[in-house]
Amino acid sequence: MSQLIVVRHGQAAAFSADSDRLTPLGERQAATLGEFWVKRGVSFDEVIIGGLRRHAQTEQQVAAAYERAGLPWPKPQIVAGWNEYDASAIMQLGAALRERDPEFAKLVREFEAAAGTAEQNRFFQRMFEVLMARWIGNEVSAEHVETFEAFHNRVAQAFEAVLSKTGNRRVVVFSSGGPIGVTVQSALRAPKPVALELNWRVRNTSLTEYVFGRGRLSLDVFNVVPHLEGTDLQTFR
Repeated sequence: MSQLIVVRHGQAAAFSADSDRLTPLGERQAATLGEFWVKRGVSFDEVIIGGLRRHAQTEQQVAAAYERAGLPWPKPQIVAGWNEYDASAIMQLGAALRERDPEFAKLVREFEAAAGTAEQNRFFQRMFEVLMARWIGNEVSAEHVETFEAFHNRVAQAFEAVLSKTGNRRVVVFSSGGPIGVTVQSALRAPKPVALELNWRVRNTSLTEYVFGRGRLSLDVFNVVPHLEGTDLQTFR
């Protein structure tokens, strides 16, 4: 049997002009994960990262911990199928929804009023969950924006590509909350929209682990952060 660990990236610079990068806190989270694995003698046969900068930066911090300890770390493979949905593009779909949906327009105004305050994340989440539900239901769309179905299919294909390889292997994937939700939803054979419901609760640098092989797949743990326990490093965004 083989093991797959899917890691969400460290905290990224949300609400900034360059959001696809780790914050200093996100770098600390990732480095702490690497040190945690080094201390426990965890090794990997295969390392996969999505194509986003925050995925690569998270993997680089973990790899650096192995390098400092003089331990081997496989060369990462970049697989774009593990990329997150394009939140910025989906947000653009909200402009048309705002014009025809007064309740959504109210949520947008509340988020805009909270911009730059400690409450902005809470108001953003309230607005974004409504927009995402419309995106999942294909009620808002544009030719240049990936549909939920297309997003789900490419992640499911990337997941299956890992599961289809034979041999006793330990694989780590550095990805995002949305793809992690898809893997859990697929493993549990739950309805597809459940993938995004799970996404909201995925912590930065959390671990979701599977055992697989011989046609079997078992979810062992979801969204755990043993490397961050007892610290002030835990975040959701």
